[in-house]
Amino acid sequence: MVSVNRVIIGGNLTRDPELRYTPDGTAVTTFTVAISRRWKTKDGEAREETCFVDVVAMGRQAEICGEYLNKGRAVIVDGRLTQRTWETESGERRSKIEVRANRVHFLGPPPQAVPLPLEEVVEREEVEEEFVDDLPF
Repeated sequence: MVSVNRVIIGGNLTRDPELRYTPDGTAVTTFTVAISRRWKTKDGEAREETCFVDVVAMGRQAEICGEYLNKGRAVIVDGRLTQRTWETESGERRSKIEVRANRVHFLGPPPQAVPLPLEEVVEREEVEEEFVDDLPF
């Protein structure tokens, strides 16, 4: 049996990313991407639906996302699906599917165009080869 777990999504951030650090100092950034689909019905009526997908980036890539991404910015995320489970304070078990980013590509100019310093561009390219297996929390 062959298993493949790869997803590529493109859309716009619904809010500014949240950057935090694990107890061992690993950067973790979470953000949500809105992916819209537009079509016309047979009657010519315009329709639209939007899917909201949570994304997790880690390490240096997480720091760069936290620093340079903001609400409305267009991105393409290449990653894999993961399922996270937890227990609420009331004892209920919850779970959700999210995308663990292997690569985050920033599209278009940032809303407040600030050029990246050359060393940041080089580091971001090096991060794209990084593959993180598991969230440390």
